[in-house]
Amino acid sequence: MKNDRIKDIQREILSDNWYTLNKYTFKYQKPDGSWETQKREAYDRGNGAAILLYNSKKSSVVLTKQFRMPTYVNGNDDGMMIEVCAGLLDGDNPADCVRKETEEETGYKISNVKKVMQPYMSPGSVTEILYLFVGEYDESMKVSEGGGAENETENIEVLELDFNKAMDMVDTGDINDAKTIMLLQYAKINALV
Repeated sequence: MKNDRIKDIQREILSDNWYTLNKYTFKYQKPDGSWETQKREAYDRGNGAAILLYNSKKSSVVLTKQFRMPTYVNGNDDGMMIEVCAGLLDGDNPADCVRKETEEETGYKISNVKKVMQPYMSPGSVTEILYLFVGEYDESMKVSEGGGAENETENIEVLELDFNKAMDMVDTGDINDAKTIMLLQYAKINALV
């Protein structure tokens, strides 16, 4: 449903170097009925998908570890992040995206995935919707070492962790990526592992 308290939206592209940074100027109707002009910047990087791979028999999960420059410049000493497998949709539907990213990043070829939520991760400044999935893996699905697509300079380390250890790593701050925490908590609440 369209919000009738918003009108006269104007968009100015501030940057389109990697993704697109837009500046929006618009009229917003306040609760008293008066209109005010507001300006907001919104970063459009496209929508993405992420998946928690779990093995209920082994009580394990597969996560990735890679360097993330934005965290490095914001106080993450070594810039390394432990995360669930994820990627941008790039024209794929979310389920196909997580299947493709899973094989590229972790080396597991999975077919059955279940969408569990689709949050906005930073709604004050980023347009992205992140489609979150879970999927069960086993050793028979391993088709490569993973590590990411060479043309994407990802340099991903694949980690298979005991589920309880992964949850402990959330408590200690060793895992501090929001999508990963959300999916680990989903797995715990729903007794997947």
